[in-house]
Amino acid sequence: MLFPGILIPETDYYYEYTECDSTGSRWRVAIPQSPGACVGLPAPVRGTECTFSCEAGEFLEMSAQECTQCAAGSYSLGSGVRFDQWDSMPVGFSSLATSLENSPRRDDTLTCNSSSWVPQGNYLESNRDECTVSLIYAVHLKKQGSVSFEYQYPDNNLLFEFFIQNDQCQEMDQSADTKWLKLTNHGEWATHTVNLKSGTNILYWRTGGVLMGTKVVKPVLLKNVQIEGVAYTSECFPCKPGTFSRVPGSSKCEPCPRDTFSGHGASSCTPCNTTTHYAAEGSAVCKDRPPCSRKDYFQIHTACDHEGKTQVIYKWIEPKICLEGVTGAETLPPSGEREPCPPCNPGFYNNDTATCSPCPPGTYSDGMKPCNPCPAGTEPSLGYEYKWWNVLPANMKTSCFNVGNSKCDSMNGWEVAGDHIQSGAGSSDNDYLILNIHVPGFKLPTSMSSHSGTEFGRITFVFETLCIADCELYFMMDVNRKSTTVVESWERTKTRQSYTHVRRYVNDVARIYSISVSNAVDGVSSECRACARSAQLSSSTCVPCPPGHYIDPRTSQCTECPHNTHLISHATPGPDACRPCGPASKSDEDHSLCYSDCHFTHTEGNVTLTFDFSLLGSVGLLMNGPSFTSKGTKYFHQFNISLCGGQGQFAVCTDNVTDLSITDSQRGKGEGASTIKTFICQSTIIPASGRGFHTALSSQSINLADTFLGATVENSLDGIRARTELYPKTSKKVPDVNFYYRSLEATSSCESGRSAVVTLRCNPEKSTKGELSVPSQCPAGTCDGCTFHFLWESSGACPTCTERDYHQIEGACKGGHQDLLYVWNEPKLCMGGVTLPEKKTLPCEGMEFWVQLGAGLGAFSAVLLVSLTCYFWKKNKRLEYKYSRLVMSANKECEMPGADSCAVMEGENEGDMEDEVVYTKPSLLGKLKAIASKGNGENYENMQLNSSHSKALVWS
Repeated sequence: MLFPGILIPETDYYYEYTECDSTGSRWRVAIPQSPGACVGLPAPVRGTECTFSCEAGEFLEMSAQECTQCAAGSYSLGSGVRFDQWDSMPVGFSSLATSLENSPRRDDTLTCNSSSWVPQGNYLESNRDECTVSLIYAVHLKKQGSVSFEYQYPDNNLLFEFFIQNDQCQEMDQSADTKWLKLTNHGEWATHTVNLKSGTNILYWRTGGVLMGTKVVKPVLLKNVQIEGVAYTSECFPCKPGTFSRVPGSSKCEPCPRDTFSGHGASSCTPCNTTTHYAAEGSAVCKDRPPCSRKDYFQIHTACDHEGKTQVIYKWIEPKICLEGVTGAETLPPSGEREPCPPCNPGFYNNDTATCSPCPPGTYSDGMKPCNPCPAGTEPSLGYEYKWWNVLPANMKTSCFNVGNSKCDSMNGWEVAGDHIQSGAGSSDNDYLILNIHVPGFKLPTSMSSHSGTEFGRITFVFETLCIADCELYFMMDVNRKSTTVVESWERTKTRQSYTHVRRYVNDVARIYSISVSNAVDGVSSECRACARSAQLSSSTCVPCPPGHYIDPRTSQCTECPHNTHLISHATPGPDACRPCGPASKSDEDHSLCYSDCHFTHTEGNVTLTFDFSLLGSVGLLMNGPSFTSKGTKYFHQFNISLCGGQGQFAVCTDNVTDLSITDSQRGKGEGASTIKTFICQSTIIPASGRGFHTALSSQSINLADTFLGATVENSLDGIRARTELYPKTSKKVPDVNFYYRSLEATSSCESGRSAVVTLRCNPEKSTKGELSVPSQCPAGTCDGCTFHFLWESSGACPTCTERDYHQIEGACKGGHQDLLYVWNEPKLCMGGVTLPEKKTLPCEGMEFWVQLGAGLGAFSAVLLVSLTCYFWKKNKRLEYKYSRLVMSANKECEMPGADSCAVMEGENEGDMEDEVVYTKPSLLGKLKAIASKGNGENYENMQLNSSHSKALVWS
């Protein structure tokens, strides 16, 4: 209950607006400072419209409900809020690490609980590991607004995205350009702005490392977050220490000048006692001037004077903050003696002046002689060759960068020193000392075609590092300002290079003695090179050679490389510039590379095997893993292998972390700064699950093989060995075919570059596309980090079928016809080629006739044998009967029946006759004769009786 007659002091309450109703109206009500004290409060009154807001530099004074200017020492955005002070995490901001659901272990020491965004005074710093950490801030807007912030994103091994959700945790529509933030160069702050809708907006800044190793990544830095679109602000924000606003109605605070300071909410800055103290720009306090040391001065070489002399002098770093005349202070060393200037760099000349000038176009010089025109039939060899360092070349610049130390910004990162250029002293152990060389582009020599090779230019430098502890020298490139990446090799072809030295201790130094860049568009010439001349005898003009042609030094004419050879870039002009392709390989029309046409032939003895590997497809894909980092992040290694074909069928690996704004159509065509097109490449794939991201990440794409050496059944080629012992043994009927590759890019761990061996094995049980695998002893595909081994088992890797691979089967003869069938030999170890012949039917003499004839003869023979057996059985019985009667008569000595005839042959001795009766069984021939004699009426048998007595009887 309110009592109008009793009023309480204004300090005991404050005003707020109620929520807007459906008509867009609201009420202003008084809220007591002490809960429950509702007596004497002013009555509610109708408030301003919900969309009402004040201008920048003003705030809404709630008592009068009018816009009022901010006082000096404060500022206001009107309808926005700004966060520019990060000594601690501001109210409303929170840092959340995503749970790693993919981790196979639940060890507390491997979780991401310690990963977070960390306030660093003037900015926020992200995590440096592979954990996914989100910085979250929620704001409710009464009208459409925007959010803007400044950031540094120098390392593509860290993923950085910014997106917005509504109060239903639904992600707002955003294009890839506003979600995935672009990389920045070292020291650059980029600004990012996104429009916001009215209502609740939840802002997410999310980071997560994608480096699967132990190397520490560089964090993302964030500052000056500003949100527009809040309905009103009822108070002004005081200026933070080190800044001030001099006049009322300020929309921002300005930093205090050098050697001044300010406190909280200051309207002016207080000068320091410059005799003993100093203050950098934007300082909250004055600091004591330290004694001077070696890090407070640097040396330079003066420019050559008219006498051709130079001198080493020492200068204090400006602004000078140290004291000289105190205990322990070092004094500025005296300047050195004047000495002769080094000669001009190649391509420059000294025309009796104090400076070196570039030679005019079409001329050359070694730096010590005047510029001369190139002879006929030659042209200048353009480029840069810096080996004398008296002054910094015009196309190079140097700088120093440290996020937390503005003193470094005014210092030179590198200093010229006669025969070398070296990193400067810096101001702290964590300075980035940067040396940039700008190459606007590359231009091949006139007679060299852009299709003859992939190398347009080359950069080479000689260096050394002298370090007390950890110091790092980075060789980096920035292509068209899209992304800055670290180059592993010390010699590569790039368009824009930068050299960054990360300092840990101030006594560490890096020295570069020479830098040379070939084929630079705006380069100078130190020599002339041969070029092709026109066919017209009177002409000495250099003409371009067609692709795949070399310059014949005898005729200075363009000559095409022989068949199945490829042209070597930067080779000495002549026939030796064309190198023959390896076994089972051929060159493309431009003689720019060698490749396999998917056909391979192997002869052993009198047997020739022919292979057609086109059935395997143009590109093979192998997803190897999964593997887990120490934090539990799951990742895979994906290999893309192009087995056959030239540039049109290269394998493509895309890094969608570096530039996720590339469209799908561009990525499908292999476009974009982070796309690799080669024979074999590898990418690291991180699945979307478990990381909080909405898409799988592809990163760290590397080139494993850009040169095809050849295919053979031998276990070694050009110094690369196929390790057959890594794979299971197989039948020797069909030999394995090894494809050998090499990458020309040298790395810090592989000085000769990487190499790869793809072993094709015939396996009828696999599909034609087959199955790719890596050795179980080397789950990453390589055992030494330099040579990669792959096994591709497929039925498509079997040889082409021939007549040797099938045999004939003869069918039975039925109905006077016989079938001839053809079947494959088992196991079938061939593919394609000849097909099985159709079934053949031939006439034949059937077995039924001969069976019937044999059966008839057999039946007749059986009947005849039975008849003869019966006949002779009867005859034998009759003979036995007569014989038995004869025996009985002889024993009884009875009167023998009268014989038809009885006689003794002449010459026979009756005494010799025996009384023994001997029966001689007639032979088969005799029986047949007897049968024949029946027809003549003769029917008799002969029997001889032999006896020991004196008589013998014979009858017939």
